[in-house]
Amino acid sequence: MNEIQNENAPVRAILAALDTGEYDVEASVDELEELAKTANAEVCARVIQKRPSADSATVLGEGKIGELAELAQTTGAGLVIFDTELTASEIRNIEDILNVRVIDRTMLILDIFAARAVSNEGKLQVELAQLRYRLPRLMGIGRSLSRLGGGIGTRGPGEKQLETDRRHIQRRIEKLEDDLKELEARRNFSRSRRKKDNVLTGAIVGYTNAGKSTLLNLLTDAGVLAEDKLFATLDLTSRAIELPDGRSVTLIDTVGLIRRLPHHLVEAFRSTLEEAANADIILHVTDVSDSEAAEKTLTTQKLLAELGCGEIPVVHILNKCDLVEYDIPEDDTTVCISAKTGSGIERMLELIAKNLPESAKRMKLLIPYDKAGFSAEIRSLGRIFSEEYTESGILTDALVDKTIVSKAEQFLTH
Repeated sequence: MNEIQNENAPVRAILAALDTGEYDVEASVDELEELAKTANAEVCARVIQKRPSADSATVLGEGKIGELAELAQTTGAGLVIFDTELTASEIRNIEDILNVRVIDRTMLILDIFAARAVSNEGKLQVELAQLRYRLPRLMGIGRSLSRLGGGIGTRGPGEKQLETDRRHIQRRIEKLEDDLKELEARRNFSRSRRKKDNVLTGAIVGYTNAGKSTLLNLLTDAGVLAEDKLFATLDLTSRAIELPDGRSVTLIDTVGLIRRLPHHLVEAFRSTLEEAANADIILHVTDVSDSEAAEKTLTTQKLLAELGCGEIPVVHILNKCDLVEYDIPEDDTTVCISAKTGSGIERMLELIAKNLPESAKRMKLLIPYDKAGFSAEIRSLGRIFSEEYTESGILTDALVDKTIVSKAEQFLTH
């Protein structure tokens, strides 16, 4: 049975990393452990080696690989996960020495993606990313799969497909690309319809496990999976909420970001992230109780900049404020909340309304009876909250679309 599916029997795993000084390896391996747990692996040991560069054959040096082999034997580990991308030859060389399955960080992330994708598009994106990643590694991975069987890192296309010839896999990649283009065209059509119908959208973005799905559930009862695991949400979920000024905004939950997310994985899920680039407002959720909150915030901001979101207004939502013991300053674009307890939500909604581009304006109007047709115009483009028929005309509380605000101003009343 595939280990990732068997909740009662997690695979024992060892984490391995090379520290060349390029990044904070300890923090990266901490995150790798969270990823491993999400894939139902039980981490029993870590091996980190400092050296100026990777060994050309086995990444880690000969002595460290020997130590890893002993650890695998004494701990009964059935899997070693490297915190870096491995080539086919590196996987083959390391497995020959360790005699256990070896996968890398990207293969682990892809496996989690495969386990958690729900929609047809999500599944297609996962398979495409897996095949693109595994195609150049086909020979090495094919041999290791046939020798060591399935498990974490092999979910999705499966070992039989990976052992077929490259032309067959290339054809499958082309088919997946065509299918995804069709789905993208549909999504673009839906997006253009929303724009045409003046539907406001807000993209919820942030580091994985920051509480985005919990927030969406709190606001909309969307029922999105919300749990303390990385990549709990891979498929787009959108729900509409009402703001204090009477406007509605459709919130879209996007896939969480992660440190050192491989570029081709960003490409694979660009369609979900592009919702941020096309949104009217971005809700950037940060877990303030995380000791690395500042670094993760920068990771998110960098990716948003790459997607061309620089001109879109952002509300910074500092989540899990109930878990910190110090006061955090707020301003016109920053709010402290707890998606779990609901504190700060009212102010957050006010900030969203304040920072959203003005698409409509709430107005109190007294519309003369001979101009009563204007009420129908308001209703078709905006929303009427209440109407009271008086001697002087129709006393109206309405959300007036920006295109007819100037026309409505003649009927303003106080």
